[in-house]
Amino acid sequence: MPIPPETTPEIREAMDRRRFLAGAAAGTVIAVLGGFYAFRDDPETKQARAEKLPDGRGRLPPGQRLVRSLRPMGGTPGDPDPANFSLRVHGTVETPQELSFKDLLSMTQVEQTCDVHCVTSWSVLDSEWTGVRVAELAKRAGVQKEARFVIFESAGGYTTNVTIADALKPTTLVAYRLFGDPLPLPNGPPVRALVPHRYFWKSAKWLTGVRFSEVDEPGYWEVRGYHNRADPWKEERYG
Repeated sequence: MPIPPETTPEIREAMDRRRFLAGAAAGTVIAVLGGFYAFRDDPETKQARAEKLPDGRGRLPPGQRLVRSLRPMGGTPGDPDPANFSLRVHGTVETPQELSFKDLLSMTQVEQTCDVHCVTSWSVLDSEWTGVRVAELAKRAGVQKEARFVIFESAGGYTTNVTIADALKPTTLVAYRLFGDPLPLPNGPPVRALVPHRYFWKSAKWLTGVRFSEVDEPGYWEVRGYHNRADPWKEERYG
């Protein structure tokens, strides 16, 4: 599987890791010392591993280690100016929407603190976001009962897919603030998706569209070998 040239070192490492795991599964790799998953936990990571979520899962998914801030993970930048922002809410809906940044601000605002987990094995705990629930966008557009999936569309033609159940969770946002400030440039301003219960590539940056669909449409990373569902606690990194 070729590695796209525009990817960052972290993403290239993750794709190399996929090759390593494939080789191990095929018996071509017997053991590794200091390898991709042999992280030495710092005290904060050890503490997070000991914590539990209300449903009994570990707060820190397996194979993850803590970092203090979101890492820039590449992608094709869009226009960061809120004055030029436009978000299409379309597809299997009764009333397609074309929302400006001002339109988003006129909707019910949600402030949310949550953990996020990247497929390249870093996690940030207690990240603070402000935005609008995708569920509110769905209600406003009149999502039809036939819709089963949501496709997040971004600058440069990037897409990623989630089930409608994932998209309509109260924690899934169209977010425009991080720790009280506008999204910094590497994190997809002015607006990005936030799907904190899935690996972070599902939280599309430089968001331009939320499309409801009757059929699943795997996106940029999904068609390149990454897992279609991306549950961090099941380590659904690769398909």
